[in-house]
Amino acid sequence: MAELWIEVIGLTAGFIGIVAWIPQIRRVWVDEKEDAISLTTFSIVTVALCLWLIYGVLIRSASMIIANVMTLSVIFAVILGVVRLRRSRLNQ
Repeated sequence: MAELWIEVIGLTAGFIGIVAWIPQIRRVWVDEKEDAISLTTFSIVTVALCLWLIYGVLIRSASMIIANVMTLSVIFAVILGVVRLRRSRLNQ
């Protein structure tokens, strides 16, 4: 495991990365708007995050593991919200 101060930097970066997705979550779940959100882009980002998570596990970096699990959770929330909205619009 990396030194504590290195992990703190990683956790801080991970936290900032998670906060960056809040506007997307708000747009989908609160404003119920999904028209400008690309599921292709979110899918590619999901694959990249999964690879970063695997990398974090392999090098035993707690900050990478925590940050990527949390970010994947946020991404899945956005994807789920978009799919929900698009299905409801199709059924109208």
